[in-house]
Amino acid sequence: MKGKRIIFMGPPGGGKGTQAQRLEDTFGIKQLSTGDMLRAAVAAGTELGKQAKAVMDAGQLVSDDLMIGLISERVDQPDCANGFILDGFPRTIPQAEALESLMADKGMPLDAVIELRVPDELLVERITGRFACAKCGRGYHDTYQRPKVEGVCDACGSTEFKRRADDNAETVVSRLEAYHRQTAPVLAHFEKTGKVHVVDGTKDIDQVTADLVSILEKSTAAG
Repeated sequence: MKGKRIIFMGPPGGGKGTQAQRLEDTFGIKQLSTGDMLRAAVAAGTELGKQAKAVMDAGQLVSDDLMIGLISERVDQPDCANGFILDGFPRTIPQAEALESLMADKGMPLDAVIELRVPDELLVERITGRFACAKCGRGYHDTYQRPKVEGVCDACGSTEFKRRADDNAETVVSRLEAYHRQTAPVLAHFEKTGKVHVVDGTKDIDQVTADLVSILEKSTAAG
């Protein structure tokens, strides 16, 4: 079966991580996040990893050229033979153009660019309502998933809970504004290719997965 190569875009709190994992399991394709790639290259001590470490140690941002180099190395590895889900890249039009050029050179054109779309007000509710057991890390939500016994963790019985400091409305709104600023031009760029698909992330988790699977099956068949 032909490999499936997709760019996956979605706002913080939109459920992208959950869905990417399901697509990995369904199609045997590898989720590639830019952060994970950078950490792996640095840990492996590759030439590009050493360059990236020097840049990050200096408190600077990794250049587009270096990031494209890391992606080029990563997609050639055996676990990407069936395809990949690129998460967190590209964030700008120059990055999108460089990625398209790289994939064309490799004879590995992108199959789809998928945006998981969720209204901002729902995302704010999802993220600000999150909390977790301070002892075992089990996740909960004020509205959607409370402990079975109020104040007691279902998993370990602890009575201590915590919230992330940045899971407050002001920070979440700021993160969402940054996401929209970054992704709107990139999506507009890819729309010219006819490969952009928007999925309603407010649906039931299983329905969102079914919609994503359908898009991938059709885009691959079309390719």
